[in-house]
This record gives sequence, C-alpha cells and structure tokens, in this order.
Amino acid sequence: MTRPFRLLALVLLASFGQSVMAQQGDQLAVESGIPINNETVLVACGTCHATDDPNILSRISFRRTTPEGWQQTIKRMISLNDLSIEPEEAREVVQYLSNHLGLAPEEAKAGAFEVERRFIEHRYEADQDVETTCRVCHSLGRVINQRRTREEWSLVVGMHRGFYPLVDLQGFRETGMVGREPADENETLARRHPMNRAIDHLAMTYPLHTSAWDAWSANVRPLRLEGAWTLAGHHPGRGPVYGRVIVTAGSSVGEFVTEARLTYARDGLSITHTGRSIVYAGFQWRGSSSLDDSEESTWRQVMFLERDRQSMSGRWFRGAYNEIGIDVRLQRVDTRPLLSGIYPSALMRNVETHELKIYGANLPSQLGLAELDLGAGVDVTDIVSVNQHMAIVRIAVEDSATIGARDVFIDQSMLPSALTVYDRIDRITVEPMRGLARVGGIVVPKQLQQFEAIAWHAGSDGKSRTDDDLVIGVVEPNWSLEEYSATYNDEDLNYVGSIDQSGLFTPAVDGPNPDRLGNRNNIGDVWVVASVTQNGEMPIRGRAHLLVTVPNHLRWDSWETGR
Repeated sequence: MTRPFRLLALVLLASFGQSVMAQQGDQLAVESGIPINNETVLVACGTCHATDDPNILSRISFRRTTPEGWQQTIKRMISLNDLSIEPEEAREVVQYLSNHLGLAPEEAKAGAFEVERRFIEHRYEADQDVETTCRVCHSLGRVINQRRTREEWSLVVGMHRGFYPLVDLQGFRETGMVGREPADENETLARRHPMNRAIDHLAMTYPLHTSAWDAWSANVRPLRLEGAWTLAGHHPGRGPVYGRVIVTAGSSVGEFVTEARLTYARDGLSITHTGRSIVYAGFQWRGSSSLDDSEESTWRQVMFLERDRQSMSGRWFRGAYNEIGIDVRLQRVDTRPLLSGIYPSALMRNVETHELKIYGANLPSQLGLAELDLGAGVDVTDIVSVNQHMAIVRIAVEDSATIGARDVFIDQSMLPSALTVYDRIDRITVEPMRGLARVGGIVVPKQLQQFEAIAWHAGSDGKSRTDDDLVIGVVEPNWSLEEYSATYNDEDLNYVGSIDQSGLFTPAVDGPNPDRLGNRNNIGDVWVVASVTQNGEMPIRGRAHLLVTVPNHLRWDSWETGR
C-alpha cells in the first residue's frame, strides 16, 4: 500500500472510530491506560503513539495480549506505517509489552489453542452472533487473546473497515442482520448492528483491567528454571516420546538454552534437540529447537508453566502450516524417583508374556520385583535392565485380571491410570474426525494431515459408545482411502493424494490438472479408513472425513516469537 492510500485509510479509520464513539455517547467511559516504563518502547513507539502523559502511549497502553499478538502489531507497524526498528529493539519491545501488558494464566488458557497452532473446531458459546461477525476472517482465538478498553475495541472495528473494506459484506453485515434472532422490543437499529453488538460484548467480556491480571502481574518475577526436566509426549503417527530436557540460563533475564534428549518408544529412535527459549509474563514459554539448525528440523515450542514452576505443558510443532506437532508435558526432576510413562500402555489379557518399558528419572539402580507394582493380576516376572531413566521388565497378565486402567507404582512414585488391561477391541475411531489438507508443492507448500486410529473396549456393559467405554489407545491399522460420494462421478479418490501406513496423508500438487475432467484442481473429499483385524475375525473399521482444499495464499500468522 502506497503512502497516500495508507494516509487515506488512517483518516477513514479515525473518522469511523469517532463516529462509533459518538454513537455510543455516555456508554463510553474513559478508562485509564497502563503506564510504560521502558525507554526502548517509549522511543520506538512514542513518535506516533503519543498522549499528554509521556508514559501513557495511545492505543498501546490500552491493550493487553500474548507475545504473538504484540509481535503481529510490530510487523504491521513495519509493513504499513514505515516503522524503523532493529531486531534486538523489537525483541526487547515484545518482551517488555508481553511481561507488563500481557495476560494472566487464567486469561491465556481459553485461547491456548491459537498460540499452540492447533487445528481445533472451537465453538464460542458466549455469544454466537459475535462469533459469526469475527470468525468469517479469522479464528476467535485471535480475539479472546486480547484485552482492551471499550474505546480500543471500537477502534479495532474501525481498523478493520479502514484496511479491509470487504468486511462490511463478509462479516459486519452492514446491509442486514441475516439469520439473527429478532430484536428486543426496545433495541435500536444501531444497537442491533453486528459491529455494535460485538463491541458491547467484547468490552464487557475482555476488558483491559481485570482482577486476574492485577493479581498475576504482582507475581511476575525472574524465573529459575535451570536443571533437568522429564518430557512425556505424543507424536501423532509416531507414538509416545519420552526424554529429558536440560535447561540452562541464557544471556539475559527470562532467556534459556535447552538440550532435549528424546526417545520414540515405538521404534527406539533417539534424537537430541538444542534450542533457545524466552518465558514471557512469568509463565508463557516460547522457543525453538532443532537437530541441526536447519529449517526442516526446527520445532517451535509453545508451553505454559504452572504456577508452582514444577511442570509445564503445551505443543511443539513444525510444517508449512504448523500441522505436524507433539503434545508434551515436562516435569522438574529433583532427587526422588519420577515416572513419565510406560510402553506399551495397554496389554491383552490372553497373551503369555509382555515386555514393558518404564520411562522416568532417578529410577532405582537396584530395582527389585517387589518395588514395581502394576496392579492386581499383572505380575512382574523379570527385570531385564534398568538405569536412572528407563527400566525394561517382563510381565505376565493373569487370565482373570480385571479389565480396565490401573495405576503404576515404583516404590512411592505413582503414574495414575498408566496401564490398561483388555481382552478385545470392540471398535475403532479415527482422529481427527474431520481433517484438512491443502494441495501444493509447485507454487506453495503442501499442508499435510496426520491421522491416528484409537482402539476402544465396550466396557462392562458390553455396549459401545456408552459412559463405561474403555480407551485402549493408539493402534497401528491398515490405512486406506475411499470415495466420499458427495458429487456424482467426481472421482476425488483418484486425484486428491495418498495416505501411507503411518496415517499421514499427502495431498496432490496444486494447479489445474489436465488429466481431470474439466481441467479441475486436485481437490475434493475422501474417507480415511483404518482397519484392524484380530484373531482372524472380520476387520474392525473406523473412518474420518478428509477435505482436500486449495492452497492458502494469504497468511497473517507468520510468528517468530521465541526464536
């Protein structure tokens, strides 16, 4: 956008913001901003964001958000308003604003799926009209990760109309409130307009000043996270992963260096990641780690530190669309034995012997049979090997062992509901139930979709899909695709892509396909089918719907926070 057009947009934005505030009249109370006491922020931002109070910056002092939200703001200022700022300065600005104008843990929890880059069909129950207004263009996670004054929420609406005029027809519905419930008897047309409804709702639900932030901001202080942490995670398509993360202090306050030594339980593959991270607002871990410093092997890390600083959890992810991820949980290691997980986590009752791997920290070097308790009907017959991080044992499951999950103990250390005993698989489900992939590979990257098959036992009542159903866990099925018959003779199955035996779907290339009827793109719908055969019986099948769609050419969520 050239400077004249930017200036015109800003004029429109300002005039619209004034008109909105005029419409609201007495409803718009003057709210105090949050003082800023960082010289880098004041110099970098104060030229444009000025008020009569030198420590109160217009717009900035009246908003709180995540590190990703502040980073997006800086990038927008650079691209649209010619902000000149060095990378180290931008890094300090993001860190200060995230620490002093951030979110409390209770506030950040609701929008965690947004910053963890999860593909979640989030349903906003608080106000479905507001959801309709905002979700046309972006996730509600971007909204619920913000806290603003009423004036600021009004100006956000003005910004959308100034820079993105099509929102009037796409989301704001200026021409009418289609599909909305009838107005109350005393409601005016201005009050009923979707934009005004949204401003009212957001100002009330996500205000700048909250008791949660007041309480948490008083607790923010430098963190001491150095030391060893156990890691237990799940990598869809590759199974459970366990390991140890060594955290050391970085070059400045709030920064850390990490070394993660991970082992995939299913195939025994061991890898070592090194990385760097920053913890914002006393609990928001943002970092990256890699095998060899290459972009292909780099994982983004988004985790949330618990208040007692003894554990943290979140998601590590990579991929062109952040679609490849590991759900992780870290626990701080002290001198006591600590259990992270076991593999396999489900055992059939009628199998003679099993080999079980137990992962953790500070495991007893002289582990005895009596110290390991796997519950009634599961007997430890031999200790194969043991070190401080892993024990391998042989066990036998009695034919009369009770079906269900049981706790695992090593001496006084316990892992709740870690081991499940079952006698059969009654059904299979495929996760996610609805998947999304995007063609690519020529102009833009492909978006992959990973599926997993989950086995279930029908429980004591023998009926599937009832409350007592028992989760057996991830199984390795035979994967296939089938036609999703939505359009007659569309032959999507032949063109959209393929799935391998790890459950990973890879879409076809982007662009028109001359081999397809009508020169169409390689998009469409298919069923993803998982099939498991047990004891020579008829296969048990589960399936999920997969939509293979067009590339996403316009991306607004390129985040580098924590790198």
